[in-house]
Amino acid sequence: MNRHERSGGEAVVQYLDSNLRVIKPGAFVRCAVTGEAIPLDELKYWSVELQEAYASPEAVMMRITGQKAP
Repeated sequence: MNRHERSGGEAVVQYLDSNLRVIKPGAFVRCAVTGEAIPLDELKYWSVELQEAYASPEAVMMRITGQKAP
């Protein structure tokens, strides 16, 4: 999907093992831990099992350990 096919809002995404499938086009998804908007072009971390995105490796560790975002 290129930039011209996206709307400016939040995307709905299905997270797969090594890829993702855009269900509803948008410009970003939200980090499940911090709530931060993550542009789809910059999304690198997600959980297939939990079907959620993370903004950083630190956010992944917070989810794994059960810590809350500051």
